[in-house]
Amino acid sequence: MPARLAEEWFAICGGCEVTILDIGEPLLDLLEKVQIVHMPVLMDHKLYGQTGEKAEMEIPEAEVGLISGGIRSDEHKLLAQEMRRKCKTLIALGSCACYGGIPALANLCTTEELLTKVYRESVTTDKNGFPHEQVPALTDRVYAVSEVVKVDVMLPGCPTTPEMVAGALTALLEGRPFTLSTKSVCDECPTIREKKAVSTLRRRLEAPTFTPGAPLNQMRCLMEQGFLCNGPATRSGCGGSEGTPRCIRAYMPCEGCFGPLSEKANPMVDMMGALSSIGLDPKQIPDRAATFNRFSGAGRLRPAPKR
Repeated sequence: MPARLAEEWFAICGGCEVTILDIGEPLLDLLEKVQIVHMPVLMDHKLYGQTGEKAEMEIPEAEVGLISGGIRSDEHKLLAQEMRRKCKTLIALGSCACYGGIPALANLCTTEELLTKVYRESVTTDKNGFPHEQVPALTDRVYAVSEVVKVDVMLPGCPTTPEMVAGALTALLEGRPFTLSTKSVCDECPTIREKKAVSTLRRRLEAPTFTPGAPLNQMRCLMEQGFLCNGPATRSGCGGSEGTPRCIRAYMPCEGCFGPLSEKANPMVDMMGALSSIGLDPKQIPDRAATFNRFSGAGRLRPAPKR
């Protein structure tokens, strides 16, 4: 009998759902092993009954549950709790669910400041009151799913990789354990490191030095060329079956989308140490907290104290 699968999406762009489609032909084999009982992006299964006859939201019981996106509203929080109650194994899909992702950059300001900026101070918006009728109240900040309910498996990435999604689902359906890499992006980066760098950070718009078509192991480390690369503080795994990190394959520095090296790691501290070790001054980066926690700010970013 196929395993039942439920999925919900919260504060997210939808890229992780596209990643599921990007699994390609192996997805057909997976679909034979699962029965999708709830997935708003794919099927019409309503939370309050198909005719709205129920007073409380309800999701069918499932062996596996997927949640993409961080928690930004009271409705998200209640829905995460319902998913936890009904799903035997709960997966946080993508960095927004795992660490807050890009939406968690909003944690640098209060909810009141956020609403004021959007609804009263934006030059493209007519000044008006805050929405409150039939709209779920916002939480005080963006939360990772694991800050609200217990998560069994985390699949980071913005978006995560098709291979990782397929591998995790296959392992769970077959009763095998699934673990993430414990290496950093630098551990899987093939570029040349000389342990020294230029003294000034370069703009991302500048082109790095490399020979088009030549193997990446002939290109010098992008950080040592003066580009800010979050590889030293970012978990590896984005390269999928090819191994080489995705951004590096495109001759671009790592953005940090796979999140910190571990739950207790502090990306800002790790990156400042990495920069200093090759002679770069972290003070050249004006917004270090947001830059180094760009994809992992759910439990790390807070509004700056008033001066």
